[in-house]
Amino acid sequence: MSRIDETKEFIPVRIAVLTVSDSRTIDDDRSGQTLADRITGAGHVLAARAILPDERAQIAEQLREWCADPEIDVVISTGGTGLTGRDVTVEAHRDVYEKEIEAFGTVFTMVSMAKIGTSAVQSRATGGVAHGTYLFALPGSPGACKDAWDEILAPQFDYRHRPCNFVEIFPRLDEHRRRK
Repeated sequence: MSRIDETKEFIPVRIAVLTVSDSRTIDDDRSGQTLADRITGAGHVLAARAILPDERAQIAEQLREWCADPEIDVVISTGGTGLTGRDVTVEAHRDVYEKEIEAFGTVFTMVSMAKIGTSAVQSRATGGVAHGTYLFALPGSPGACKDAWDEILAPQFDYRHRPCNFVEIFPRLDEHRRRK
């Protein structure tokens, strides 16, 4: 199973948080705050934070802007992953992805099943990579954000995590752009 290799040094990752909601403000954004607290509590850098309405084009544009920012390594969004008509975050993410991390949604569903049973099928959590930046779309509940961070993202964004982690492959995420 996985473990932390204490002989390796922790490497902080720069993470942006995007809350997708038609009604939340920074003052009542519990899911975004949950992520922000966990990110900084783990020793990473909260590189940016924003709230946008459930508008596909706006979400995709924000993701692209953050992917182009060399001070941001990861973008985690919360909200808009459900099944209703206004839930367009997954589509916006997929508009930006160069590669989807299919197993992220599967593993998130497994984690959710242990907590909320078959209600887990109503989430479309997703992950991908674009322009050397990791992108993850999580449901808009604080519980889902805690589960995704604690069970999946925190270990994967810890360079010391073995047998492998997302941090160690950062330099190779955009290697196809450097080939001549």
